[in-house]
Order: sequence, then structure tokens, then C-alpha cells
Amino acid sequence: MSDFQKNLFDQIQKKSSVKPDDIFKVADSVKNADFSDEKTVRRLVRQLARMADKPISKEKEDKIVKAITSNNMPTDMSTLGNLFKK
Repeated sequence: MSDFQKNLFDQIQKKSSVKPDDIFKVADSVKNADFSDEKTVRRLVRQLARMADKPISKEKEDKIVKAITSNNMPTDMSTLGNLFKK
């Protein structure tokens, strides 16, 4: 793992308490996932919210699921961050 990757995972863990091993497990579990399938995406969003110990409102979950399933995901971190803040 490069220094950049290590620093990135350290920052994620500091901000969300999500361990790098957990991130790798989730990433591995979605390698072949169908992101156009609402049930799959909704399950993933809920799983990530639980991992981060961050409650997510139904409205926010719906917005995130719609953005992912419609293939309308933000391409930069600032816009992505705003999606989660709303």
C-alpha cells in the first residue's frame, strides 16, 4: 500500500471509524454488483451507513440510491460530499 493510500484510509478511519479492512470487504463484495438494481444499491447504502455509525434518513437514502441507479453520480469529491450532506 502506498503512502497516499495509507493516509487516505487513515483519514477515513478518523472521520468515520470505518476500518480499512471493512472498506476492502465491502469493495470486494460489490465487484460484480449491479448498480442499476435499486435493491442492491439500497442494501449497500444501508450497510455503509451502519459501518460508519451514521444514521441516514429515508429521504437522503432515496437521493443517494436514485443518483447511483440512474448513473448520475458526481465526478468530484466536493459534489459527492454535498450529496451526502443534503
